Amino acid sequence: MNRRYFLLGSLATLAACSRDPRPRLNVYNWSAYVAPDTISNFEAEFGVNVRYATYESNEEMLAKVVTGNSGWDIVFPTHNRLQPMREYDLVQPLHHEWLPNLQNLDARFGSPVWDKHLEWNVPYMWSGTGIAYNRSLQPAPTRWADLWDSRLKGRLTMCDDPEDMLGACLKKLHLSFSATDHGELLRAEKEALAQKPLVRAYLNAEARDQLVAGDVLAAQMWSTTTQQAIDVTPSLAFAYPEEGFPFYCDCAVILRESERTELAHKFLNYLLRPEVSAAVVEYTKTATANGAAVALLPEATRNSATLYPPPEIFERGEWPRTLPRDAQRLRDRIWTEIKSA
Repeated sequence: MNRRYFLLGSLATLAACSRDPRPRLNVYNWSAYVAPDTISNFEAEFGVNVRYATYESNEEMLAKVVTGNSGWDIVFPTHNRLQPMREYDLVQPLHHEWLPNLQNLDARFGSPVWDKHLEWNVPYMWSGTGIAYNRSLQPAPTRWADLWDSRLKGRLTMCDDPEDMLGACLKKLHLSFSATDHGELLRAEKEALAQKPLVRAYLNAEARDQLVAGDVLAAQMWSTTTQQAIDVTPSLAFAYPEEGFPFYCDCAVILRESERTELAHKFLNYLLRPEVSAAVVEYTKTATANGAAVALLPEATRNSATLYPPPEIFERGEWPRTLPRDAQRLRDRIWTEIKSA
C-alpha cells in the first residue's frame, strides 16, 4: 500500500474515532450570563455536547440568525426584539408540556406584556437602567434631570446606546421611553445636545471601572453592572429615576431552524430549575425572572434594591416596546447627529 494513502486513511480513522458521538446543542448567549458549571453540568446530566458561544449586543446576534441558517438552536434576545424575530419567522413556538419548570417563574413574568402566554419565550434574566453614583455626590441624584447639572461636567457618562440615552432624555421631558413622534424625538435630541458638554464619554459596561476608580461621579448605567461595581466599592449607590425608567428582560427562544427541538426544551427547562438559576445570579450578579430561585439567594442579594427594586419603584418602570422601522431609523439618525456634534 502506498504510504501516503496509508497515512491519510489512518488519520481519517482517528478523526472518526475522536469525533464526539453525543448529541449536540448549539447555544448562543450574552457574555457572562451563566455560572462556570452551568453548561458542563447540563452536558454531564443529559449526555450531550453543548457548543456555547457569546455575543455583546442584540444586533450582533440578529446579524447571525436572520439568515435562518445560522447553526444555532437557542438564543437570548431582549424582550422587545422578540416581535420582529417572530415577524421574520425566526423562532418556533414552545411546548409547555416539555417545560414543567415554567411554574418557577416569578408572577410578574408568567404573563409578560411582550408574550402574554409564553408561546415563544422563556424569561431568563432582567435589569433596569438608572443612575449609578458616588455617595460623595450630594444631594444625591434622584431624577434624570439631575444629570444635566453643571457640577458633573467631565465626571458624567451616559450609555453608548441610542435606546437608553434618548430614553433618558424623553423621560426627563415626561414622555414615553418608547416615543415615536417626530417632534418628541427632536425635543429629546435637543436635550441630549444640551447635556453633551457635561458628558465625559458615552460608555456601557466600561463606565463601571471609571466609577470604581472615582474618575466618574455619576453614570447612566444598567442595574446589574452597577451591582457589580457596588460589590467592589460600597461608596457607590444606584437610583431608579423618579420620572420613570426602562426595564429589559433577556429571553430564551428556540430558533425556527433548529432540528433539536426536544433537546432545546430540556435545556430551557434545566435553566428554569431554581438551583441552576440561583447559581447564575450569584456568579453574574444579575436579576433572575425565576421567583423560586430568588428564594434560594443569600439575603444580601435577595434584598438588593438595585437588582430587585421594591414594588413602589418597580411600578415606575417601563418595558420598552418594539419600535416601527421609520421611528427606529429616525432614532438612529438622531443618535448619529448627537455623537458627531
